[in-house]
Parts: sequence; structure tokens; C-alpha cells
Amino acid sequence: MEGKTEAAPKKKFRLIKEITQRDNNELNITWLCEMACVSRSGYYNWLKSKDNRNNKETRDRADFELILGAYRFRGYDKGRRGIYMRLLHMGIVMNQKKINRLMKKYHLFCPIRKANPYRRMAKALKTDAVSDNLVKREFREHGPGMILLTDITYLFFNHVQKAYLSVIKDAFTMQILAYAASESLEVDFVLETVNLLFEKHKADLHTDTILYSDQGCHYTSISFRQLLKDKELRQSMSRRGNCWDNAPQESFFGHMKDEISLKECKTFEAVCYCIDDYMDYYNNERYWQS
Repeated sequence: MEGKTEAAPKKKFRLIKEITQRDNNELNITWLCEMACVSRSGYYNWLKSKDNRNNKETRDRADFELILGAYRFRGYDKGRRGIYMRLLHMGIVMNQKKINRLMKKYHLFCPIRKANPYRRMAKALKTDAVSDNLVKREFREHGPGMILLTDITYLFFNHVQKAYLSVIKDAFTMQILAYAASESLEVDFVLETVNLLFEKHKADLHTDTILYSDQGCHYTSISFRQLLKDKELRQSMSRRGNCWDNAPQESFFGHMKDEISLKECKTFEAVCYCIDDYMDYYNNERYWQS
């Protein structure tokens, strides 16, 4: 227990220096070092290394300012890897170990993702209209426009209000191709997402393009399945209760909730504005590791 409460040598060296600099001090350095259980040579070495310590602190502070600039870029919080990728885009190479060290040193913490309660609700739904899992986690093996991922998430705003977001993402390019927000979980906004996909990216799709989702009630509904049939899209679904089967889409929602803040949004229209801004940021300026 004594070892845990004993002060570190650096703290003892600073105390010895402070005592010796007092005008009324009559204690010599040898006696002070013995009382503090540190070596006199260690104390003198610590004094000589002052310039090195100051230089290191200056370098750390300058590097942290770069990290802070990357962290605050466009107002979205980022984790260690997001900061690393942003710095690379700025032409700055800084390894993630150093980024992590400086974030801890200067108390810069990133938000932690919370579990998505909608996933538990979707897991509880039962239906016989389930499509085969054609993707089998081969998200990026087939090129752009081939495997499209879709899912729904919730977004809190104005303290207690909730909005819902439907997204379609290209598993190969990682680009968000279409999205629609709604104030309710009615199936209409999920259908709207598919219609927006064809309005904006019909030329980029193929005759054997797959739209991949979970087994939620929206995707097993008659109206949704009929729309995919009309659009000549193949439907595929993940296995029940296996979030890894749609991991890229889950990851997108997780990062979005880390980086976007809707606390100041008082209306659904304000939420939509923030979503539009984030989608532009994600598709055009956010960097990720493949």
C-alpha cells in the first residue's frame, strides 16, 4: 500500500527544487534527496533535462492543436481513426498511437455509441415473408451498384421527440445513395427511400442489383416487396438477430450518432436540415479506412 501512495520521483524533484530556491532555506540538496528517497544524481539529471521536457511539451501541444482541428472539422465529433484520416487528408501523418496518447493527455474524449432499441423491436417481429440471405457478408466483392444496404434508425431531438431515418448505402463505394426522414414509423418513408434511389441513381444500378435489409416489418411488408418487384430489384435479408450480417450499415448509424448533434433542433424541419448537412459531409468529406 505504501508504494501506491508514494509520490513519483518527478514530483519529489520539483519539491526539492522549490525548497532550495527559498530565500530562507538552510537545507542542502544531499539531505533533501535522502529524505525524499531519491538519488542526488537523479535530481541533477532531472534539472539538466528541463529544456528537453519543455521542448517535448511544446511539440505535444502543437500536435494536439492539429488533432483538435481535425476533431472539430465541420462540427462533427470524431474518434481516433476519424482524426487520423482527416489529418491524412490535410497532408499530416500522425500515427494512431500518438493521437490516442495526446487525446488522453489533454482530456479529449469521444462519445461512446449506445445500443439501438429499434433493433430489439425488429428482432421481436415475426413474419413468413423472409427472403434468402444472398449477400452472406460479401459486401465489397461485387463492385459498385451491386449490393445495396438499407436500414432504419431513430434520432432524438428537442429532448423527448423522436424522428426516424431510412437509408440506402452502396456496400462497395460506402456512399449513401438515398435517405428519407420521418416523424413516424409508417412504411411510406421506407418506400420513399427506394423511389429516391431510382430518381438519383437508376443509371448506376444493374439488372441483378440486390437490396439487402434485416427482417423488420417494413421490409417484409407487401407494399415494400411489391415495390422492389416493380423496380426489378432482388431482395435479400440478413438472418434474424444477427447484426453482423448488416455490419456496414450498423456502423454507419453508429458513427452518425457519434458525430451529429440534434440537441438544438426544436422542429422536425431542423432535424432534416442537420441530416442533409451530415449526408453531404459523409459522402464528400468524411474519410474512413476500408
